[in-house]
Amino acid sequence: MFQVKDLSFRYPKNKEDTLRELNFSIENGEIFGLLGPSGVGKSTTQKIMTKLLKDFRGEILFRDKNLQAYGRDFYQEIGVGFEMPVHFSKLTAQENLTFFKKLYRENADTDSLLERVGLIKDKDKKVAEYSKGMKVRLNFVRALLNNPKILFLDEPTMGLDPKNSRIIKDIIKEFRENGGTVLLTTHLMNDVEELCDRVAFMANGEIAEIDTPKNLKLKYGARNLEVEYAENDEILNASFDLDTFGNNPEFLNIVQNKTVITIHSSETSLDDIFIKITGVDTDE
Repeated sequence: MFQVKDLSFRYPKNKEDTLRELNFSIENGEIFGLLGPSGVGKSTTQKIMTKLLKDFRGEILFRDKNLQAYGRDFYQEIGVGFEMPVHFSKLTAQENLTFFKKLYRENADTDSLLERVGLIKDKDKKVAEYSKGMKVRLNFVRALLNNPKILFLDEPTMGLDPKNSRIIKDIIKEFRENGGTVLLTTHLMNDVEELCDRVAFMANGEIAEIDTPKNLKLKYGARNLEVEYAENDEILNASFDLDTFGNNPEFLNIVQNKTVITIHSSETSLDDIFIKITGVDTDE
């Protein structure tokens, strides 16, 4: 779907490049996560790929054709949901969607989407009266209103409660299952692990690592088996090498003679991997 080659970019007032020779591809029908600390260039990359920023160096191909060669028709194929929802606050949700629908040749059934995200009863309410979470959900519906082939999503579940977050993530999964492609940026590593087929970590304006979440966990994680068990009214813990625990006398003694409470492989979280690669905590 996209091929990004040696992409570099510098804002006019900056002395240094924000992006430094990025190279990555996004396959048709995958959810690709672009991750990194704030200010590293994720939003800049999305703005370039959605043709909002033009003075870049390098090459971007969209469906094997130079992105700069596309005209307005390009926007018929993409849906964009930026982190900060932007709506006409004096209009109702329905009026907002009706306005934006006129910009596209093809329109989705937005009533069904509003029903899905829990906004159908509030569609005739002015957006100024919406909560932050309601605005986020409306923003997501707007990204889908033209039946796009590819979605650019920036923090699509930020600020949502678990129920509404689940609804949004389920719709994203269905979009992919129906052949859609997604470029996702977020600081919520649980969303990344659940949704993304591959992820690229950015650091200092560069791509530091690209792989599947599973492969990254295997690469950066310790191969240990953690056992929690009860003995003499105490809760004890033991750790064993994942490759040799089957022949370890201590492990065999625990599972045969003790009350095992939990047992699981030790797995590095994507939060830990984020910090290792970028040097920045996801909570910052």
